[in-house]
Amino acid sequence: RDRVERRMSQPFDLSQFPDLPPEVVKAFAAQQAELEAAQFEASVERAARQHEQAVVAEKDAFITELKGLIEKLECQVQDYRRAKFGPKSEKLDPAQLEMALEDLETAIAETQAQIAAVEEKIAASASDPEKAAPRVPRKARALPETLPRVERLIEPDSIVCPCGCGDMVRIGEDRTERLDFIPAQYQVIVTVRPKYACPKGRTGVVQAKAPAHLLEGSWPTEALLAQIAVSKHSEHMPLNRQAVVMARLGVPIERSVLADWMGRTGALIAPVVDRMALLLKSGSSRLYVDETTAPVLDPGRGKTKTGYLWAVLRDDRGWNGPAPPGVVFHYHPGRKGEYADQILTGFEGIIQVDAYGGYSHLTKPDRKGGKPLKLAFCWAHGRRKLIAAKPQKGSPIVDEALLRIAALYKVEDIIRGSGQDRRRAVRQELSSPLVDEFFAWLTAQAKRLSRKSELGEAMAYMLRRQDGFRLFLGDGRVDMDSNLVENAIRSPAMNRRNALFAGHDEGGRNWARFASLIGTCKMNGVEPYAYLRDLFTKLANRHLDKDIDALMPWAYVAKATAAK
Repeated sequence: RDRVERRMSQPFDLSQFPDLPPEVVKAFAAQQAELEAAQFEASVERAARQHEQAVVAEKDAFITELKGLIEKLECQVQDYRRAKFGPKSEKLDPAQLEMALEDLETAIAETQAQIAAVEEKIAASASDPEKAAPRVPRKARALPETLPRVERLIEPDSIVCPCGCGDMVRIGEDRTERLDFIPAQYQVIVTVRPKYACPKGRTGVVQAKAPAHLLEGSWPTEALLAQIAVSKHSEHMPLNRQAVVMARLGVPIERSVLADWMGRTGALIAPVVDRMALLLKSGSSRLYVDETTAPVLDPGRGKTKTGYLWAVLRDDRGWNGPAPPGVVFHYHPGRKGEYADQILTGFEGIIQVDAYGGYSHLTKPDRKGGKPLKLAFCWAHGRRKLIAAKPQKGSPIVDEALLRIAALYKVEDIIRGSGQDRRRAVRQELSSPLVDEFFAWLTAQAKRLSRKSELGEAMAYMLRRQDGFRLFLGDGRVDMDSNLVENAIRSPAMNRRNALFAGHDEGGRNWARFASLIGTCKMNGVEPYAYLRDLFTKLANRHLDKDIDALMPWAYVAKATAAK
């Protein structure tokens, strides 16, 4: 039968039978037409079936790829949450944590873009593209209203109506906003001061006074000096990298020249920073103090030595205090307690610190710099020590300790920003019983563990310092931790990470001065570049001798408020 069908499917050559009747020839021709039509339909069906199989295979491949990308994205999001919110984040340096989160966010965005591309391919391969679900657009973000807007009008090629009635009428418009960038441009300001004299030579010469310059006999304007300082100490771009960027933009200036400008400028702002340090100590009875390393080149040895930036911070916004916030960094070549005594000379009150032993002598009656200070210890440091001592297999003791500390922070969330009297009253009612229970429980747990174990040492760390940990309960001005000063230290730490080390002890002091002004600007919501530019201009015009307190960063907030 198959052979017969194959034989019938083959075309029949009637030229071999010239004597066939017309009826037979006509019948054979009709049969041949039907056969060709059937063969065409079969080929179309076969092509459609092959196309459908190819589309299904392509979709399966896309779906497999999409599932793999979704699993990848889920893992990346999990890593991001673990890095940002997990216990391990307590062990990371803040600068390292920020860089890790930056890379994770970049990886997540890249994976999301890949997923969107695969979803578009799946939609495009649909048998009926019109039924495919439209892609959900990204939620638009509003750009700041303060940015200048440049409108670009795009008209159709023709607005002549096809019906012949004339030009079409405008009935609306669509607006989209994109953020653009104008590259930095350097310019040379040429100051021309004409000289005038009597044509008959009867009087002297008249000429306008030369404008004051912060760095006399040097090229940079006050605006350029401010830009260099902010780039180094706020954006953490060392001078050698800035020199590369300037050369790329057509201004080949050596790094040594930039360093000379910053060194001379740093010396001129020293009186402002010294005055700010004095105002911080005299304007509050509670300060935060912390220190961070500042590697400094030791030319005699050809290596680096470890200097320290000591941060003294005032921020009374937590208890609605009247004094404006500020931070001053002091560079010293070591971490001895005598440096803390020198920095805090004249201050009397409470300092919020970690449990570093260099502060303990400040509480003694024979303190040289004033009356004995009270030390309020940081609960965040105690919590970190417990986390660091937690075994890999876990510890129910550490877990319960963290829950108890978290309950105290819940109370702090409720009273943050309230007056000191309310803060003290709420703490006495809610937090004091929790603290009593915590240390009673911690004492009982410590008896079960060896003091030489990591967890035993972490418990002993808090038990030996109960008075300092309890100090916040009786004073509404005191916070539970010293996180505010740790946050302020992050900026100098990033600068240290990028520049590796300061070239000299005086370079460390230069770091400290600029970090103090820029850090205080950020705490008060003042734009650092605008402040430094104005400060340098006023210093050039001898404003330092007129009213130095008006040069403080927080004074600019008062001016802006008064202007409104």
